[in-house]
Amino acid sequence: MTHPTLPGFTEHRVRVDDGVALHAAVGGAGSPVVLLHGFPQTHLMWRHVAADLAADHTVICPDLRGYGASDKPAETGPDVYSKRTMARDVVRLAAELGHDRFTLAGHDRGALVAFRAAMDHPDTVTRALFLDVLPTLDMWDALHGVSAAVGFHLYLMAQPPGLPERMIQASADTFFGSFLDAWTGASAAIPADVRAHYLAASAAAVPSIVADYRASAGVDVDHDTADREAGSRLAMPVTVLQQDWGAALGYHAEGLWSAWADDLRHRTVSSGHFMAEEDPTLITEEIRALTTR
Repeated sequence: MTHPTLPGFTEHRVRVDDGVALHAAVGGAGSPVVLLHGFPQTHLMWRHVAADLAADHTVICPDLRGYGASDKPAETGPDVYSKRTMARDVVRLAAELGHDRFTLAGHDRGALVAFRAAMDHPDTVTRALFLDVLPTLDMWDALHGVSAAVGFHLYLMAQPPGLPERMIQASADTFFGSFLDAWTGASAAIPADVRAHYLAASAAAVPSIVADYRASAGVDVDHDTADREAGSRLAMPVTVLQQDWGAALGYHAEGLWSAWADDLRHRTVSSGHFMAEEDPTLITEEIRALTTR
């Protein structure tokens, strides 16, 4: 499968674990910013933001473990796709590229990896931005009653190995395409060629994508719970941009995030879920503002 990358960026393949290498596009010069993609996407979701930020930052856009052109190890245990493991991948990737401290931004699944990286590696992640997500522990608490139907895929992919993989693989384009359709506020933000890339990349990664989600119904909850019980908090400046999911699901997003971060900027935005593609100027501005805090 071919993988489009970012114009003007160089492609790297970096070993981050035994038998696991990440694909990353790297461009620009200046203080480093690492951008982590969401579901059902690849690093290509950052194409507009990354091109702008590269004017004054070194920008690193990897495909997460299990996604895109990165390796997809078998789910031999719960830790293979834990956010702790995926966060360690990102820290090792940056170190191999020469950066032991960086600003980290993540969207959706990538935001969960970014959250765990910021919790586990506070001396490495100097600033953190999270797009349209709650920490895993809070996400599960927020889903209840019939309103939880919006997150049906979370429950499907939380099931033991076998059934969810077979169900999704049997209709992969329909399954993954449904999220691109339902969650995009402006359909033109994801043009046909980019959509085709996302669908092909996701269809080729069904077992690892399911494993990523399965971890979020198990080991990731354990890690968040341990941090909450220990009173651990994010030590760096944090920015969170979200749609107004709280109004629909009955929670106060800023309040939930405030329990994890002291230096917090929280903003509700009007774009759809794929905000880095729908409103890249806003996201770029927020990342630049964060780097100066």
